[in-house]
Amino acid sequence: MEIRHLQALVGIAEHGSFSAAAEALGTVQSNVSAHVARLEKELGAPLVDRTAGRLTEEGEIVVARARRMLVELSALVADVAAMREEVIGTVRCGMIGTTGRWLVPLLFALVRDRHPRVQMTVADGTSANLEPRLLNGQLDLAVVSLPVVGDELVAAPLFEEDLMLVIPTDHPFASAQRPLPLAALTELDLVLPLPNTALRDEIDAALRQAGVSLRPALELDGIRMIASLTFDGFGPAILPATAVPRHMRERFALVPLEGFPRRRVGVAQRRRGLPSAPTRAVIDLLHAVANDPQRPEGLHAAASADK
Repeated sequence: MEIRHLQALVGIAEHGSFSAAAEALGTVQSNVSAHVARLEKELGAPLVDRTAGRLTEEGEIVVARARRMLVELSALVADVAAMREEVIGTVRCGMIGTTGRWLVPLLFALVRDRHPRVQMTVADGTSANLEPRLLNGQLDLAVVSLPVVGDELVAAPLFEEDLMLVIPTDHPFASAQRPLPLAALTELDLVLPLPNTALRDEIDAALRQAGVSLRPALELDGIRMIASLTFDGFGPAILPATAVPRHMRERFALVPLEGFPRRRVGVAQRRRGLPSAPTRAVIDLLHAVANDPQRPEGLHAAASADK
């Protein structure tokens, strides 16, 4: 078994066909086909269903482990380079959208300044879809809402963020008592996160403790989508402070809520395996950005570790 055989199969999984995998790997389709055939012969099982154009069950298992092997190989090369006092390599980072809007520009600037030979790619998503990609090796780290799900990920807190009622400035609640009593939320049809997501769990726990039930106008996965619909007039929402960009604050008020918790955001990694030197460098810079006194309004230093 050779590394290029595994790379060929992973390429098919990620790009959808032999020809697309060949283009991504900088080779020809016949080479990709030969590499997969050698791998199938060695393992004694079909890994790609040529008729249906997708991986078999055996192929899915091989790809899941091959991704981790290739990540470790990349980390090995990067760590050896770092021992020569030169951090080189690629870091694939996942980022929840509302955080990425303000954090990514600052992080890119620091990476460019301190580690110019580190290349960083960023995937935008929700915590729910970034965590599986981190687990299967598609990402090296992910900035997500805490807590993380399951035992295969470990997370360190970056910051905490105020959760606030976002409502049009001409609504009576925009100039009402501050902080707003939670019982007042029963008068609103809110745009809410889907049940069993991290943010919805935080909201429900606070309201349950206060004996308050909400009327959802809509339930959606993704804070940025919730914010967009709120800005388009579909209803007020409970959102992190940074979900409302400055140019929208003339039209929408951010109203603090009585006794409401803060959203916790952290950087997650796989529990098993040593992150590469470039990944460790980017994580250090993430903490530097999160602890900068000039961070956006509504953010606070993290209180404690997640797990």
